[in-house]
Amino acid sequence: MTTKNIWIMSRYRNALLAVAATFAATMAMAQSAIEAVTGSMQGGAEVVRVELSQPLSAVPSGFAIQSPARIALDFPGTSNAMGRSSVDVNQGNLKSINIVQAGDRARLVLNLKQATSYQAEVQGKVLLISLVPVTASAAAAQQATVAVFSESGNAETLPLKDVDFRRGSDGSGRIIVGLANSQVGVDLRQQGKGLTVDFLRSSLPEGLRRRLDVTDFGTSVQNITTSQQGERVRMVIEPVGEWEHSAYQSDNQFVVEIRQKKVDLSKLTKGPGYSGEKLSLNFQNIEVRSLLQVIADFTNFNIVTSDTVTGALTLRLKDVPWDQALQIIMDAKGLGMRKSGTVLWIAPKDEIDARTKKDFEAALAIQKLEPLKTQAFQLNYAKAADMITQLTSSTGSGGGTSTRFLSERGSAISEPRTNQLFVTDTPSKLEEVRQLLLSLDVAVRQVLIEARIVEARDSFGRSLGVRLGGTDLRANRGGDGGYGIGGDNRVAFGTSYNNAVASSGAGGTTTTTGNFVNLPASLSNVNSVGSFALSIFNSAANRFLTLELSAMEADGKGRIVSSPRIITADQTKALIEQGTEYPYSITAPNGATTLAFKKAVLKLEVTPQITPEGNIILDLDINKDSRGETTTQGVAIDTKHIKTQILIENGGTVVIGGIFEMEDTNQENKIPVLGDVPVVGNLFKSRTKESTKREMLVFITPKVISDRGPTR
Repeated sequence: MTTKNIWIMSRYRNALLAVAATFAATMAMAQSAIEAVTGSMQGGAEVVRVELSQPLSAVPSGFAIQSPARIALDFPGTSNAMGRSSVDVNQGNLKSINIVQAGDRARLVLNLKQATSYQAEVQGKVLLISLVPVTASAAAAQQATVAVFSESGNAETLPLKDVDFRRGSDGSGRIIVGLANSQVGVDLRQQGKGLTVDFLRSSLPEGLRRRLDVTDFGTSVQNITTSQQGERVRMVIEPVGEWEHSAYQSDNQFVVEIRQKKVDLSKLTKGPGYSGEKLSLNFQNIEVRSLLQVIADFTNFNIVTSDTVTGALTLRLKDVPWDQALQIIMDAKGLGMRKSGTVLWIAPKDEIDARTKKDFEAALAIQKLEPLKTQAFQLNYAKAADMITQLTSSTGSGGGTSTRFLSERGSAISEPRTNQLFVTDTPSKLEEVRQLLLSLDVAVRQVLIEARIVEARDSFGRSLGVRLGGTDLRANRGGDGGYGIGGDNRVAFGTSYNNAVASSGAGGTTTTTGNFVNLPASLSNVNSVGSFALSIFNSAANRFLTLELSAMEADGKGRIVSSPRIITADQTKALIEQGTEYPYSITAPNGATTLAFKKAVLKLEVTPQITPEGNIILDLDINKDSRGETTTQGVAIDTKHIKTQILIENGGTVVIGGIFEMEDTNQENKIPVLGDVPVVGNLFKSRTKESTKREMLVFITPKVISDRGPTR
C-alpha cells in the first residue's frame, strides 16, 4: 500500500470518527424524552406535571405571551415520547397543552384563558409548573398588568448587551433587548399609558443609557427610555393611541412587540356589565318568542314568556355576549325581565311595573296588619336617649314626630336608669333595629393629644458711655479756701462721678453743677451698669475736672416649655387651659362702672378624628398668652394663637407652627462736632449695641389609646 493511500485512509478514518462522535453527542442529548404531561388543580391553582425519562439539571427557560395568553418552555435535547402533540385540560385557567418537536428541542406550550405568571420546580425526573391564580392578582391587575417571565437566576449583576428597535411588517414596533444569558429575570407591567420592563440583577453600559426617539418609524411606539435603577435596569416604553402588546424571551433575547389595536367593524363592542358567553344570531322576521327560546337553549336558563309578548324581529348579531343580545332584543320590543334563581320571566315593561307595584302594595298592606312586638335592647356604650334621636327624627312643623327607621306604627322609648331601649314595631323592623344598634353601640376609641410649646430667647447687649464735668468751688467756700485746699488731693478716683468729686478734697460736696457731658452707658432691662470715675483738682484756681466712664455687657438665654395634654373620645371636642384672669373696668352706657376679667391662659382645644387607615385628623386651637405692659386702661395681654387642621400618623410628632423674631439695635449718642473729633471725640459720645432673638415652636403628638394604653 502506497503512502498516498495510507494518508487518504487516515483522513477518511478521522472523518468517520468525527461523524460518529457528533452522532453520539446528538444521541446523548436526545436521550431525554417527555413521557407524560398532566394538569390538575392543587390549592386553587393549576399545576402541570411533566414527566421525563432523564432528570433535568435546571429549570427550562421559558417565555409568556399575553395575546393570545400562552406560556412556552423549551427543553433542549429532549424529544416527545407521548405519541401525541396535544393534551386537553379545560380546568381553571388552563385550556390545553401542546408539545412541539423542532430538531433536538421540544417546546411545551400552555394555552391559557387569561394571561398570568408561573413558577417552575424540578423534582428529579418531574417538572412541576404552577400557574399563579388569576383571581389572586385581580385587584393588582386593575392598576397594572404584570408578567413575570422568569426569576433571576444570576448570582452576579450582569450587563445588557444591546437595546434595539425595529419596525415589523405589520406596522408593529419591536423592542429587542440582548441579555447576558437566559437566566435574567424580567418583569413587565403596564403603568398608566405606557409599559415598564425591569431586568433583574442587570447593569446598563454607558453607551446604552439613552432615550430613543422612534417616532419616525411610524409605529405606536414614540419613545424608549432605558436607565439604571439600583441592581436592575428599567426600560420605559411610551406608545400612543389604542395599542396592545406581547412579549417573549428566546434564549438571550427578549422581545416586546407593540401593535395598534385592530377594530373589526363587523363585531359589536362588548358593553359594560356583560360577561355572558358570546353567540352569533342571524334571523329574518323571526318571532320574538322563538328567538327567546333559542337564547334559552343556548344559556340553559329557564325562560317564562308572558302571553302578551308578540311580534317578529329581524336581527344580525356576531360574537355578542348572550346577556347583551337578550338586552338588545328586549329594548327593541319594549320588554322587561325579572330574574328568580335560574328562571327568567320576560314580559312587557308596563306589565312588569304593574306586577311590581302590586307586590309592594301587598307587602305594605301586610305590614300595616302585622301584629306589633316589643323588644328591649341593652346598650353598652351609647346612651339610650341618644339612640332615640338616631331612630326617629325631630318634631316636624305639624307637631308630629316622623320616623326614620321605624314603621308608621313603630315607637321607641329609653330608660336612662338601666340604659335600655324599648322598641315596639313589626318583627322585620325589630330585626333591622337590632342590626342598626350593633353598628351604633360600639366602644369609641380615645386619643391622647400632647402639645409641646417651646419658647426660646437669646439676648446680647453692650454699651459704652461717658460723663464729663467741671466745678468751681470758690462759691461754695466763701473765697478764703476754708476747706484746706493746699493739703487736698490733686487727682482723685472713685466708683462714680459724685464719689470722685467728694474724694478730691471738696469736703462734704456731693453734687456738681458743671456737668457738661452726660452720656452714660445704658441697656434695656438692665438697672445698673459698671463705671469708673476720675477727678483732676486745681487748688490754685479752686476748680476740678471730673470724668466718669461707664460700660456694660449683658448676655442672656432663656427657655419656656409648656406641655398641655388631654384625652378625648374620637370626634369629641376637648379643652384644657391654665392661666390668670386680670380685672379691668368697663363703663356701661348708663355711666355705671363694672368689673370684667381678661384671660391670659395656656389653652389647648382639639377635636380628633381617627381615619380608617389609623391616622388621625386634628382640628387644633392653641393659645399661649402672657401678661404684657400695664396701661392706663388696664393690663395688656401678649397673645400667641394657632388654629389649624392637620393629618398625622398615630404616634407621630409634627411641628404645626412657629414664630421667629430677631431684633438688632445699634445706637450712638454724641455731642455734635466734638463727638466727631478723632480719639478725643470718644469723651463726647456713647455707643449701645443690642441683639434679641425670640422663637416659638409648637409640637403635636397624638396617640390612639387601646386597652393596653397608647399605641404607636
